[in-house]
Amino acid sequence: MTMPDSVVPERSELDASQGPVVVEFGTPWCGYCKAAQPLISDVIGQAAGVWHVRVEDSKGNRLGRSWQVKLWPTLIFLKDGQELARCVRPETRQALEAALERIL
Repeated sequence: MTMPDSVVPERSELDASQGPVVVEFGTPWCGYCKAAQPLISDVIGQAAGVWHVRVEDSKGNRLGRSWQVKLWPTLIFLKDGQELARCVRPETRQALEAALERIL
């Protein structure tokens, strides 16, 4: 799993976002993140029009703390800046698809 070098948005930018957004918190060295990545990429990658933000998280990360992220990977599903669903360590396609449906 590689986290992109892109700039991570501020919480205020995500709160003000329009449309569907998935914020994925994890780390490149996390075994759970590596195991879930093919499933996450497959499900989220097929969703047209969804802004997928990957955040390399750490204990000092303010963005992760602002959402009380405790385990990786955690995916937060937003629509127009509001959290409508969350998947923590997703193991099934159905869990991700159900969360995704809530923001589409």
